[in-house]
Amino acid sequence: MRFFTAILPAVSLLFFNIGARAQTPAATDFVTTDFSAIRGVNFCAPEGHHVEHWLHYNAKDEERYLDYAKKINVNQIRVFLSRAAYETNKDAFRQNLQHFVRACQARGIGVMPVVSYKSEMFNEAAAPYPQSRAWAKELIDTIGHEPGLAFWDVFNEPDYPPGATNKAERVAYARVMANIFRELDTRKPRTPITIGFTFEKTMEENADVVDVMSFHDYSPTREEIRHEINAAQAFSKKTGKAVINTEICCTGRANPYDMAIEEFSNAHMGFYVWELFVTKYWGDVHGIFYEDGTVRDPAIPAAMLGFYRNRGTNAVLENPDREGWVTKTVTNSQKWLADESAPYAEGLKQAEIAANILEANELVGMRDLPTRRVMVLRDGKEDRKALRDLLGEFVKELEPYRKAK
Repeated sequence: MRFFTAILPAVSLLFFNIGARAQTPAATDFVTTDFSAIRGVNFCAPEGHHVEHWLHYNAKDEERYLDYAKKINVNQIRVFLSRAAYETNKDAFRQNLQHFVRACQARGIGVMPVVSYKSEMFNEAAAPYPQSRAWAKELIDTIGHEPGLAFWDVFNEPDYPPGATNKAERVAYARVMANIFRELDTRKPRTPITIGFTFEKTMEENADVVDVMSFHDYSPTREEIRHEINAAQAFSKKTGKAVINTEICCTGRANPYDMAIEEFSNAHMGFYVWELFVTKYWGDVHGIFYEDGTVRDPAIPAAMLGFYRNRGTNAVLENPDREGWVTKTVTNSQKWLADESAPYAEGLKQAEIAANILEANELVGMRDLPTRRVMVLRDGKEDRKALRDLLGEFVKELEPYRKAK
């Protein structure tokens, strides 16, 4: 059967669930909703990369991590599988993968596994691709009939890097795997297949082999993001195949989370953010949560919940000295700085007040939070010089906002 003859199919066509599939037998053949509602994340445990995730899988931790995702209304998780972890301990890998999909299902979250391969599989020259078929069958046997399974992503970014000499071979192999998964997956309705292409154009060129089209976008401007979305949606309308984006957001590529999420939400295209955690591998440019449930930037979970910064002409700038708190804090801080014997605790208090004003009114960059710097001093040994330097810095930053001196 040919899937997705329209982005919003008629009632008579098969639908695929963006979250977990219904558990009643009668419902599993007719699952619903449209892909524009996908609010997904790419997932890797914070302790490491994808191999470490599966090698050191901890069920209780995974469930806690998924609870974080649920708090920000995540309804899809894209998770990279590890062939190396599978070969290290096949029984543990199967058990852990099943646990993960079922834990997602219990939270109403659908799973898109991304299949990885060994080089010798990729180098299988021709049909019937015995190792590749065996690996696909193993995954289908393990989770193919789990209600929480939403998509198969059979190859990640076969078109990257764009100048790779083996790009054509990688794309061809991705197409082979799409057909193998289609042949071996006997669930009804069959789990939809996608390939996570790096570029929208390559996605178009290979739309015939997938059930749902997907591409990645880390564009640095709103105009460029909208161009990619418009192109994908126009092609989707032309071909009648649904389209989603399976990777967005990178602080190191001028692709801020709240901006990219807003654009895809406004365009009614489902998306998967890269990634849920500030991980050991990608943490300096990606990630929403830390392991303890704190966040890198509150604007990110706010955007996932549909709240965005006001960037319009009606934005109201904060008036931090409206009630004299900047003036008072500068005066008290300068008094403490002028007295070499002033109590250390009083200096910490003034530094905390100053830090709170700076943060609450967004008067400074929030990359290294003023309150975090105060907490480090408060939790450590008494360091009067460091406190004097920090408080002096805060006074300089507050001075321009005093109403009168």
